[in-house]
Amino acid sequence: MEIDRADGRSPNQLRPLSCSRGVLNRAHGSASWAQGNTQVLAAVYGPKGGTKKNENPEKASVEVIWKPKTGQIGKQEKEYEMVLKRTLQSICILTIHPNTTTSVIVQVVHDDGALLPCAINASCAALVDAGIPLKHLAVAICCCLAESGLVMLDPTKLEEEKMKAFVYLVLPNSILSVLPEESSSEKGEQMEHGLITSVTHGVMSVDDYLHCLERGRAATSKMSDFLRRNLQPQLSGDSSKAG
Repeated sequence: MEIDRADGRSPNQLRPLSCSRGVLNRAHGSASWAQGNTQVLAAVYGPKGGTKKNENPEKASVEVIWKPKTGQIGKQEKEYEMVLKRTLQSICILTIHPNTTTSVIVQVVHDDGALLPCAINASCAALVDAGIPLKHLAVAICCCLAESGLVMLDPTKLEEEKMKAFVYLVLPNSILSVLPEESSSEKGEQMEHGLITSVTHGVMSVDDYLHCLERGRAATSKMSDFLRRNLQPQLSGDSSKAG
């Protein structure tokens, strides 16, 4: 059963992607990421010496500060901060600059659905722009489950509100590695087909979840290609910002 989408997209079709790097002069790295009308600006500062009280000083630390478009930060934004921090820490190489903190500031410009995946994509691009050492890049996507069982990708805000459930998936960018020199074979190849982060809202069966994962994995390969094309000039030659 097909569902007519207001913007005319097919269930598997993503909204137009847009990414710009180096958009903020005073940040060590920055990126603007848009998926349709959802837009997020991410800024990276650091690494700066020292870690917070509960962090391991033998490793680098990542802190995330979420700034809503309007109003104060609430429970959902705090959850977004936590998920984003854990995701970024899992892709950063934390042993290269121990006892330092890298701050990632996420500013919501406009929310029209799939906000957290958009923020993760923006943050990943900003980390690359800042020259932060990464195990690999990551891409994030939202998969929605309709009452009929149909899976739709990259929903708008209105579609999200009408869905039975949805899941945010973060997967490694296919093959591309940003390891300095060490082994891309040890953990990198295992991560190529892995799952970095999964956040589910609503109720769905195991079969529905696996269906979402299958659709999401197929779509993130297209997003990986887009991210690779966008970052390629910097990855291949620009190391001026690397600490």
